[in-house]
Amino acid sequence: MDAAISAPFVTVRGLTFEYDTARAVDDVSFDIQRGTVTALVGPNGAGKTTLLRCLAGLEQPIAGAIAIDSVDVLESPRLAHRKLGFLQDFFGIYDALSVERNLLYAAAAQGIESDRLMPVALRAARAVGLEDRLAKLAGELSRGLRQRLAIARSLIHDPALLLLDEPAAGLDPEARLELSRLIRSLAGSGVTLIVSSHILSELEQYSTHMLAMRDGRTTGPSQIGGARAGAPRLKVTIGGSIDAAGRFLETQPGVGAVRVEPDGLSFDFAGDEAARHQLLRALMAADIPVTGFAVTGADLERLYMAGASE
Repeated sequence: MDAAISAPFVTVRGLTFEYDTARAVDDVSFDIQRGTVTALVGPNGAGKTTLLRCLAGLEQPIAGAIAIDSVDVLESPRLAHRKLGFLQDFFGIYDALSVERNLLYAAAAQGIESDRLMPVALRAARAVGLEDRLAKLAGELSRGLRQRLAIARSLIHDPALLLLDEPAAGLDPEARLELSRLIRSLAGSGVTLIVSSHILSELEQYSTHMLAMRDGRTTGPSQIGGARAGAPRLKVTIGGSIDAAGRFLETQPGVGAVRVEPDGLSFDFAGDEAARHQLLRALMAADIPVTGFAVTGADLERLYMAGASE
């Protein structure tokens, strides 16, 4: 049983892909565990999109192997597609159809039985917070809501793995915040995610691991501060005894992987914004001199820059 729990959910070995003029993925190997959120990071042109398309079975590499939940993606792409959802950078939805019709069409395209189409569509709408907009035309939605609809279409067949390529591209700050909440919610429900971006700030609030890519090669995945899927990493800056604050934090619900920083403490926190507020109130009530309290992406940035300097 322990071996099954620790077995990688995604396995890549020796993956190599070439375009006519360049090698986009160069002898890449890595494992990803079930229930994690992996940030696929790197500069533009590093090969991130090509890697995702290979994982999704949409590109045929010249060498290597890919397995998702023990299914060989290259040998059995259709079977692998049942286990994964893929939101590409330039996604397509049907503007002239309602949200409901978009989801029903996506469900039918996945081969879902006719008597299950509506329940499946409603489940996907609820998962992304669109259940109150089912009758609205997709073309009338904001950019952020269109993104949610595209993610819902990717989730329509209840995949265990979701691949997102630059999901926050073109979103305003409020829509990016909503997207972060959505990804944390999906991770908390058990979905394994790989999220590609070259902007670290898009990834810092929800990622548990980082897979860095440069010039077609990867390093990692590296764990980000011991984070758990769906749990952001927080930092509290302390004006007094850090040791006392650490002992107090370790007694609080939802707090894990507490680590001492030069000016305070960082820790995982499995709770929503209301729970975060209650934690801050508890710190203040315990007379702990809090001078700062925020979600932090320092671990992700530090890991990435450390890899870049090697």
